[in-house]
Amino acid sequence: MSKLQTELHRLYLPKAAAAPQVQTTEATLIDQDGMVRAMVMELSRPADWEALDQLWQGVQSDLELPAPAIAVSGEDGFQLWFSLAEAVSVARAQAFLHSLRTRYWPDIAAKRIRLLPVADPDAPGRFQQAKPVPACQAGTGNWSAFVTPDLAPMFAETPWMDIPPGDDGQASVLRRLTSISPAAFAAAWQQLHPDAIEATESESQAPGTQPTLAPQHAQTSTSNLSPRLFLLQVMNDASAPLALRVEAAKALLPYG
Repeated sequence: MSKLQTELHRLYLPKAAAAPQVQTTEATLIDQDGMVRAMVMELSRPADWEALDQLWQGVQSDLELPAPAIAVSGEDGFQLWFSLAEAVSVARAQAFLHSLRTRYWPDIAAKRIRLLPVADPDAPGRFQQAKPVPACQAGTGNWSAFVTPDLAPMFAETPWMDIPPGDDGQASVLRRLTSISPAAFAAAWQQLHPDAIEATESESQAPGTQPTLAPQHAQTSTSNLSPRLFLLQVMNDASAPLALRVEAAKALLPYG
């Protein structure tokens, strides 16, 4: 396995799919149970480096998350690739990315933003994930690529490479990155939803009620969030996209 594939496996492939012989493809970024470690935010038409940099800096300084990888899409946008140490459901990944968008890009038109993975509207039960980087884009021959923060502004007008990026160079960009731990993921969610903590604490004190929010309020257990309570929160969140709420409802079916 090449150095680049080693880094892609380390950061983005679900553990069950990360056998040495498995290539990083759109399909292998989601395992058979619909779990993902790669979460991608894309800003395009145009590629706005200032807005992307604001989010890239913000998740580190405000939420204390490790830096996501920066990529040029090979077409018309920038991407941020977040790596999770432990895989989460597509619904949970979407809810987290939606929260980041609400906080850092509230005034950017929805048509310019892609949050991946996402449920496929044309194929119930299936999901769309970001295309792996680096890759040649059909029709133009341009390449997507991971880039370092100091070089990223240079691609604002032309967010692509016109020659294939070297595998060793791409591996070097990724090698310095680390994954988001479950505890850091939970803590970031707390910061993004401070009102949810108070609401959950109030409900927990009321007799005969059941909490409907993820247990971010339990300071001693932020690394062990209940999937059921998290999905209930997403399903009941009127501000969340309808497709995401439907996906959360489907994911709750096994819980009865």
